[in-house]
Amino acid sequence: MKKLFILIFTLSFNIISFAQNNSGQFYGDFDLNMQTYSEDRSIGAEEADEILLNNAYLNINYRKGNLYTGLRYESYLNALLDFDKEYQGNGIAYKYLTYKIDNLEITAGNYYDQIGSGLIFRSYENKRLGIDNSMDGVRLKYFPLRGLELKSFIGKSRTYFSYSDGIIRGVDINLSINDIFEKKLKDIKTKIILGQGIVSRYQKDNNPKFNLPQNVAAYSTRVTINYGKWKYFGEFATKLNDPIGALTIEENNYAKGSGIINSITYSKRGLGISAEMHRVDHMEFRSVRTVSKEYIINYIPALSKQHTYTLLGLYPCATQSEGEFGMQFDVFYKIKKGTLLGGKYGTKISLNFSRINGLSGGNSFLNDSINHTPAFISIKDEELYFSDLNIEIYKKINRKLRSNFVLASQYYNKDVLEGKTRGTYGIVKSIIGVVDVQYRIKKGHTIKIELQELLTEQGDGAWSMGLLEYTISPNWFFAIQDMYNWGNKDSEKQLHYANYDFGYIKGATRIAVGYGKKRAGIFCVGGVCKEVPSSNGFNLSISTSF
Repeated sequence: MKKLFILIFTLSFNIISFAQNNSGQFYGDFDLNMQTYSEDRSIGAEEADEILLNNAYLNINYRKGNLYTGLRYESYLNALLDFDKEYQGNGIAYKYLTYKIDNLEITAGNYYDQIGSGLIFRSYENKRLGIDNSMDGVRLKYFPLRGLELKSFIGKSRTYFSYSDGIIRGVDINLSINDIFEKKLKDIKTKIILGQGIVSRYQKDNNPKFNLPQNVAAYSTRVTINYGKWKYFGEFATKLNDPIGALTIEENNYAKGSGIINSITYSKRGLGISAEMHRVDHMEFRSVRTVSKEYIINYIPALSKQHTYTLLGLYPCATQSEGEFGMQFDVFYKIKKGTLLGGKYGTKISLNFSRINGLSGGNSFLNDSINHTPAFISIKDEELYFSDLNIEIYKKINRKLRSNFVLASQYYNKDVLEGKTRGTYGIVKSIIGVVDVQYRIKKGHTIKIELQELLTEQGDGAWSMGLLEYTISPNWFFAIQDMYNWGNKDSEKQLHYANYDFGYIKGATRIAVGYGKKRAGIFCVGGVCKEVPSSNGFNLSISTSF
């Protein structure tokens, strides 16, 4: 297999070397992040041994006709402190060759993919989280007729600069009923799409103490129904006995895993309503038998709003794949122009509520000698992990002035969501308010003022945040931000976290320089979280695309 890949990529780069004499196209992007780290005992920031730490990525792609090929070069010398230390050195971490012929697409090398919503398989990259579990192998996609998509793949998932021992195999079918039976169903308003996926992991059993399955399979069935302004999506997944304990390898759990996702939405001009529910139990799927999170190859979609304001995201929700029941409701409404509340430009109102509970009546760490019977639905207060009720009002006042207001009430089970022993920190209940005002001084010149307040008696206590940003479009921006932990019960920790940034944008190139302090905490994207250390220093980021 290794010799085959070497041959494939040698051929592909020979093609690229002659690209100037052909009609092919190069495209790609470059991303560089550098930072210094100074010791600051007041916030617990440590000094790095190196003067400067660095993360850099260069993607180069080439396309000609039905041929697509490319690579990504990565550099960690050494990696930024909020990245795992295993990211170290330089190398080509991603390389691929894709060819399309008739209705068949063939990919050899690295690729990203997903089955359904990701319950049983998701291979993806997120630089901000330091996640890249790309597959290395072969993938086939086939479209035999309109409305039918077949996909199969085999390979190993990436971890840092190496690949896991487990071999991952998958098959997925996507079927659009209305396209398949286009003539018979042409007058039917209801549109139905069905999907079925299966993923299997193979790893040799070398455990002398336990009899572990060498092949572990996971299945998912999904349906999407569209009818007028309504849309429903549902997915059910099950994972066969995969004896990987969440705490240590000895706590083997031979129970089956399961996951259910449901969502229904209604939308028309000026109004949108959605309701979502999911339940997952023992559904973490890894590419090898290990307790390490770096080998996870599936994804549990988050059921909480992904806030962009700093204090609203200070205590983010992390999905608990070993057992949780969650629900979320969203309502969007635009008050019409010319009304009393709508004014000249109209008013946009968004209301969001989410609640995440543990599965009472059992837990996900029971071994095979005890019945594994967690509740199907759990909404008890004593099992509450996270809740968020927020309202957001956006109002354009005139041609120069725009405003956005947010008010939220949050509940955060710090022990569960941060993996601490119960009773260590307890519950953080907070009220958060945000005022965001933008004023256009003149053409191309905009000033933004952002004020945030988080009130709580628990955790680190109350916070205030202020942001002043000045933009000279389309090239320059300047920003000053300060977070002040004035409500901390420890007076020595009532500190300011100030940051100063400026940058220049020219076409597809963005250069930003900054200096400031960052607090230690949990950083999440889409329910996937990591713990980041405090820091104090200068930073430089450069990104461009071509």
